[in-house]
Amino acid sequence: MLKQKTLKGSFTLNGKGLHTGVKLTVTFNPAPEHHGYKIQRIDLDDQPIIDAIADNVVDTTRGTVLAKNGVKVSTVEHAMAALYAAGIDNCLIQVNGPELPILDGSSKAYVECIQRVGIEEQTAPKDYYIIKSKIEVRDEETGSSIIVLPDDKFSLNVLISYDSKILTNQYATLENMDEFPTEIASARTFVFVREIEPLLNAGLIKGGDLDNAIVIYEKQMTQENFDKLADVMGVPHMDASHLGYINHIPLVWSNEPARHKLLDIIGDLALIGKPIKGRIIATRPGHTINNKFARQLRKEIRLHEIQAPIYNCNEPPLMDVNRIRELLPHRYPFQLVDKVIAIGANHIVGVKNVTSNEPFFQGHFPQEPVMPGVLQVEAMAQVGGLLVLNSLAEPERYSTYFLKIDNVKFRQKVVPGDTLVFRVELLAPIRRGISTMKGYIFVGEKIVCEAEFMAQIVKNK
Repeated sequence: MLKQKTLKGSFTLNGKGLHTGVKLTVTFNPAPEHHGYKIQRIDLDDQPIIDAIADNVVDTTRGTVLAKNGVKVSTVEHAMAALYAAGIDNCLIQVNGPELPILDGSSKAYVECIQRVGIEEQTAPKDYYIIKSKIEVRDEETGSSIIVLPDDKFSLNVLISYDSKILTNQYATLENMDEFPTEIASARTFVFVREIEPLLNAGLIKGGDLDNAIVIYEKQMTQENFDKLADVMGVPHMDASHLGYINHIPLVWSNEPARHKLLDIIGDLALIGKPIKGRIIATRPGHTINNKFARQLRKEIRLHEIQAPIYNCNEPPLMDVNRIRELLPHRYPFQLVDKVIAIGANHIVGVKNVTSNEPFFQGHFPQEPVMPGVLQVEAMAQVGGLLVLNSLAEPERYSTYFLKIDNVKFRQKVVPGDTLVFRVELLAPIRRGISTMKGYIFVGEKIVCEAEFMAQIVKNK
């Protein structure tokens, strides 16, 4: 099982803000398990902290702006992309101003610093949200859409399209996050010349220049107006009849704008609050639809806070009924586990098929057969017992006994035809033969029962 990760040490970067133009210092620090991403404004009284989650995004004009209680931090997406792509779950970011420095307009510097200080594995398991069905967010006005489909990893396909002779249609893909440092991180932000004056009039991009953005000149203007704009940008006058890219550094890739849009999506989806496993297909993405999509996924996560394990009936079990009989003393009609399909260091997944031939249905209830709740808990405990016994050198010589059951909840009836999928995990390491566990029973994607219990492991054979 993959574990949560944080930085091994802190690192600091200095630069100017894209929109404010002020000098900024940002420091990235290790953080404890389950901390997530948080940004602290150390220049303000009380040094307020903002949770870096999609629900706290208040503006998506030329960047992602987070806010809480009136305190804002903008241009966070490039840093978030670097953290997320590196697999870092927990980080405290401290900045002495209202935005993170733009640096060169990409994630390159963040990635290099993360690689320099290193990544530390923590104890808690990494909590993925697994996409099990198609989810789509679409904006009919702009033609933008983001779709996520089930996949066994996180990957992205991005298509951009502009009404421009210079930048028309481009696409970019990323199949493996390990390739982010070499294939995506250096992709710089870009802006069209026609957008610069309106953005400046809106009080934005005061710190923008050819060192931190690719400028695209694709609609010819008069030499006089082009010279005025060059003066505002702080660059030498150029020939207004020559269309194309305006930048000090040549394009890293011919599709660098599409790669940067892919980078932005990763940074904005990092605000979901947990890593996902799924394939993103984005058409004409931008910060606005990225945030709408991230918020939609957060709603989905809240609806399925505890996800059902993936059960593929075509895969052979790790333990079949015969192996289970070797470990558990239960026999018909009280062996309530048919197979085990997954075992980790501190969790186990088991399966039981409920049929109309179960003996307890003769009296519970003949006209409306319902599996007794106490037997659901018993089945869950048997799965937990298999987890404990599987960790012992001579499991056949031990038995497990209930000591306590707490917080039992029955959410839905279990009836003939249901396939029960159990997930049981240790709440703490086994000490002195005592084990505490938390168990869930799922039918499809729904939790039908949950409980906490304590068991004693006894060598008695």
